[in-house]
Amino acid sequence: MHKFLSKVDEMVHFEKYSAHCDIPCKIYDPIISQIAALSVVRLDDIIAETEMDMSNYESLNLVTRCIIRKEEEAEKVKTEIRTIWGDYFKAAQFEKYPKIHNLVHDIMMKASACKQSTNRNNALELVDLVNDFAAAFWDTKTVSVEKKVSPYPPNLPIVYPVF
Repeated sequence: MHKFLSKVDEMVHFEKYSAHCDIPCKIYDPIISQIAALSVVRLDDIIAETEMDMSNYESLNLVTRCIIRKEEEAEKVKTEIRTIWGDYFKAAQFEKYPKIHNLVHDIMMKASACKQSTNRNNALELVDLVNDFAAAFWDTKTVSVEKKVSPYPPNLPIVYPVF
């Protein structure tokens, strides 16, 4: 296929385009990972609040659905952070934040720990790590941040950019 298109290009001379990002530059935002991390905490809370009764299919259904969603949200954290770290962070950002590699690794490990259990402390630590990443991200764009309590359960502080 490549050879065929190369031959066609020799005759037609397609206009050349190139990109260095998977998505258009300057639209990265860690808010998706922050909301996903908050969701992990909330789902752990719902699981803990649900009285498990093996004969009550409604509670079994609720817990099963929460576990599945918790897994998806923890994976979403990993995907979003990995994308920003891999596509947005370059030499200048690494120079300013030389520990960003360790922070990203810690997020990956903590998100995995959240998938493996319903330990609320793991989920709270994940929120903190993702907030640290968000603060570093916005600082690389010279955008100041503030921590505010999220307006929905679990009502935890998250980092917001100040525009």
